[in-house]
Amino acid sequence: MLRVGGVPEHFNLPIHLAMERGDFVKADIDIEWTDFPGGTGAMNAALRNDECDICILLTEGVIIDIINGNPSKIISPYVISPLIWGVHTGQHSDVNSYEQVFERNIAISRFGSGSHLMPTVDALSKGKKMSAEQFIPVQDINGALKSLNRGEADIFYWEKYTTKPYVSQGYLRRIGEFISPWPCFMIAATNKAIAEKATELDSFLKIVHQSCEDFMKREDAIELTSQRYKIPLSDAQYWYHATEWATDGWVSDKMLNSVLFTLKEAGIAAESAAISEVIWVRK
Repeated sequence: MLRVGGVPEHFNLPIHLAMERGDFVKADIDIEWTDFPGGTGAMNAALRNDECDICILLTEGVIIDIINGNPSKIISPYVISPLIWGVHTGQHSDVNSYEQVFERNIAISRFGSGSHLMPTVDALSKGKKMSAEQFIPVQDINGALKSLNRGEADIFYWEKYTTKPYVSQGYLRRIGEFISPWPCFMIAATNKAIAEKATELDSFLKIVHQSCEDFMKREDAIELTSQRYKIPLSDAQYWYHATEWATDGWVSDKMLNSVLFTLKEAGIAAESAAISEVIWVRK
């Protein structure tokens, strides 16, 4: 059995479709899927605690956690296009412009998560720096909604189309967007799973890559995404055409080094950190 974790969002639809078609069963792989509304930080913890064998995580989040001791490796890219982050504030907030963001408190799911790393990287790209005291852990998007609308935090970075319903209903106001400067999702597996289940992992990746390729060719992919995830059809259309999934396991060293450089510049990764132990090297 492979215990697999991912966010309950539209990006993982190709994997769910493969499960529903029985692709993994045909390959004699039993998949146990777990949703992680808390995002990458929660999945890093699940890998560390041996609660999952595989997780689909944000690129920057899994790289820094592996560098910091997570006993796991990246085994493949998953989504190779960048992520569009919505920059949000509460419905009654006095924040009205992007320029105010870096002076305010930021709601994050947890330290080391994408919602923590992205505002840090965003600030760096604009010549600004943020302090640890500005970040308020809230666990997940529901915690962020409560924190922002109580005035405890002022800003929240989360994937644009996931938060769109909250924006449409008036619970959040989007005051800007930030596009991650690298591919957004990677697939990581624990060192234990790599040592004990390498053949299953290879079969898993082969099925996922094929399902991703098939999904990108489906004529009804946009309509299906809209229906499944309650996303307006026009939003699903824009999201789909801005998203590309990996169809093989090649990971660019240049990309990894670029992520690491930025994390070092932001003070998130130690100057001595290296990418040499981040990728699963087949023997």
